[in-house]
Amino acid sequence: MDLGIEVILELFSKKGLTTIFNFVSGNGMEMSQNSERILALQKDYIKTIDSVIEFLQSKNPTLARQICSGNFLPEASRFEQLDDMDWAFGSMGMQDKAKHLATLYLEDLSDFIVECIDENFGFSRYAERLGRSANSFDELYGYLQTESTYIDGITLDILEQRIKDISPKLVCLSVPFPGNLYSAFRCAQFIKDNYPQIKVSMGGGFPNTELRDLKDARVFEFFDYITLDDGELPVELLISNLNEENTKEFKRTFLLENGDVVYKNDTLRHDYKQSDVGTPDYTDLLLDKYISVIEIANPMHSLWSDGRWNKLTMAHGCYWGKCTFCDISLDYIKVYEPIHAKILVDRMEELIAQTGENGFHFVDEAAPPALMREVAIEILRRNLTVTWWTNIRFEKSFTTDLCVLLKASGCIAVSGGLEVASDRLLELIKKGVTVEQVAKVTRNFTESGIMVHAYLMYGYPTQTVQETVDSLEMVRQMFELGILQSGFWHQFAMTAHSPVGMNPDEFGVVPQLNEITFANNDIEFKDKTGINHDKFSFGLKKSLFNYMHGICFDYPLQDWFDFKIPNTKINPDFINECLHEESEFHNKPNSKVVWIGGIPSFETFSKSKKGNTWEMMKFTFHDKRETFDIAVDKEKGEWLKNILVKISISSEKLMTYQNVKLDYENNGLEDFELFWLSKSIITLREIGLLLL
Repeated sequence: MDLGIEVILELFSKKGLTTIFNFVSGNGMEMSQNSERILALQKDYIKTIDSVIEFLQSKNPTLARQICSGNFLPEASRFEQLDDMDWAFGSMGMQDKAKHLATLYLEDLSDFIVECIDENFGFSRYAERLGRSANSFDELYGYLQTESTYIDGITLDILEQRIKDISPKLVCLSVPFPGNLYSAFRCAQFIKDNYPQIKVSMGGGFPNTELRDLKDARVFEFFDYITLDDGELPVELLISNLNEENTKEFKRTFLLENGDVVYKNDTLRHDYKQSDVGTPDYTDLLLDKYISVIEIANPMHSLWSDGRWNKLTMAHGCYWGKCTFCDISLDYIKVYEPIHAKILVDRMEELIAQTGENGFHFVDEAAPPALMREVAIEILRRNLTVTWWTNIRFEKSFTTDLCVLLKASGCIAVSGGLEVASDRLLELIKKGVTVEQVAKVTRNFTESGIMVHAYLMYGYPTQTVQETVDSLEMVRQMFELGILQSGFWHQFAMTAHSPVGMNPDEFGVVPQLNEITFANNDIEFKDKTGINHDKFSFGLKKSLFNYMHGICFDYPLQDWFDFKIPNTKINPDFINECLHEESEFHNKPNSKVVWIGGIPSFETFSKSKKGNTWEMMKFTFHDKRETFDIAVDKEKGEWLKNILVKISISSEKLMTYQNVKLDYENNGLEDFELFWLSKSIITLREIGLLLL
C-alpha cells in the first residue's frame, strides 16, 4: 500500500476539509491573515475540493475550463506568485494551466494545515527536518514520545484498517527519503503498541545511505529489522525465518541481540541477478487515484509530478562510478549490472498490460548509451507505442543518429549532470566530460526533439567566485542557444560515502565530524577557500528561472546579485563556437547501419545526355510529414532496394557499416565511400538511415 496517497485523499476531501475547518474554528487560535482568509473561504474550499481532486486524477477533464476561467477556485497567497501563464501554457494548454492553478490551490490548503494543524505537514515530505542528517536519534525519539498529530491520526487509522483486513506476520516499510522517516517510525510504533506479534522491517533509500553506522538500540523499540541495499534476498530470508524454514540466516540486516545492535550478513546465498528479479507488481496500489500536479510552470519539472510513470531500471548501479561527489562506495552505485534489452522490453509490455499506462521513467543512476540503443531498437522492432525518459551522462556516444533513434522509440526527455560548467572542476569531479562535449550532446538531443534538463552545482570544494560566475555564463549561453530547456542549481553537499567525504583533505575541505549513533550521510564542512557559497543561491536560481522563460539573456550577470561579482572571463560566443567546431569525420567499421524509415515505392526510367542513354531508378519515401524522392543508377538502385530490407529495424540481425560495404562490393559495385557521401544517401541519412 502507498500510505502517502491514501492520507492525501482522506485529507483533501469534502469530509476531510470539513473536519479540519471545524477543528481550527473551535480552538480560537491566532493565525496569519492568509490563514484567516482561507478559513473565511472554507465553504468555497469544501464545495470545490472533490471536483479538483477528480480533475487531478484525470477523471473530470472538462473542469479545466471552469478552473481557467477564474472565480471558481478560492485563491490565497500562493496565487500571488503566479508565473507568466501565457509563456508557460500558451493560449491552448488549458489542461496543464488548470493543473498548475489546482496545484496552487492545494498548496494554499497545505500552508493552512502547516500553520493551524501540523507544522510538519508536506505533500511529499513529512517532518523532513527530523530525518535530515540526524547523527543522533535523540530528537526524533523525543518527538515520538509526544502525542500523535492530527495527520498521524489519519495515517494510523488507514494503517489499522489494512492490518485488520490482512492480519500480516511481517510489515515492511520502505523509506526512500528523510521526509518519509518520521511517519515510518510512527507506523512502526503503532504496530508494536497494538500488534506486538507482527514483525516490522525498514528498507529503502534512507537506511541504505544514512543508517549504515547504526548503533542506537532504541531504534529497535520500533523496528525488528533494518535491511540494506537490494531488498529481494534480505526480505526473503526474513520471511523464511518467520516461517522457521531455515537456520537463522540474514543478508545485510541490522537487528537487536542481547540488547546490542548487530549487523548480520551470514548467508552464503548471492543476491538475485537483475534478470531474475522479475517485473514490479503494482496490483494493490490505487493506480487510478494518484493525482497529477504541476508545481512549477516548467515542462521538465512537470515530468516528476504530472502523470504516473511506470518505474523500471535499465541497469543496476552506475557504469561510470567515478564522480567524486557521489556515493560511489555504496552497492547501489558501485555494483553495475545491466539487463538484457529483450528482458527489459518484456517487462515494459507486462507493466502496460498490468497498469494500462504506457509511460516509463527509467530510474537509473545513469542509463548506459549502448543499452539505451538496444532498448530503443527492441521497442521499434515490436512496434510498441511508449513514452519514456531517463537520467544520463552527457557522453559523446549520444550522436545525432542515436538521439534520432531514441526519439523514434518514444524518448521525450533526458536529465543529466552538467554540474559545474568549468573544465577544471569537471576534471576534479572526475565527471569524464567537458563543457564542449556537453554542449554538443545537448544540441543533438534538442535537435532530435528530446527535452534536456541539466543538474547544476555550485559550491564544490575549491570552486572560486570567478568559476561560479563563468559557470553561470556558460549556462546562460546554452539556454540562449536553445540547447538546454530546463535546469536546477543545487548547492554541493558532502556525503559520508563519497570520495570527498571519505578523503576530505584531498579536496581542501575540513569536515565537522560528530559522533554517529543514528544517521550518517550529509556532513557539515568548511571549505579552505573560505568562500560563502550560500550567498550565490538566490541569484543563480533567479537567473535560471528567467533563462528558462527565454528572457533576460542580455542582462549583465551582475544584475542577478546584490553583491559585487567579477566580470566573466568566458568569450560570449564560446558555446556557439563549440557547436560549430567540426567533429572528426570517420565511419567506424563496426557501427550498426539501421533503416527506421518506411518501405519506398520505386520505378525505373531512362536518362540521356550527349547521345548516351542509361537506366536510372527513382525511389519515393514517405515519412510522417513529407515525401522525398531520390534517383540513382539502376545497378545501385537494385542494390539499395535489397539493402534497405536487410538493414531495416525489423531485421533480427543488424548489419555493420563494414558488412554493408562488403555487400555493395560483392554486387560488383565500386567506390562505396563515394556513394555513401552522395546526395542520395545524405537525403536518406536525414529521414531514417542511421549509423549507430
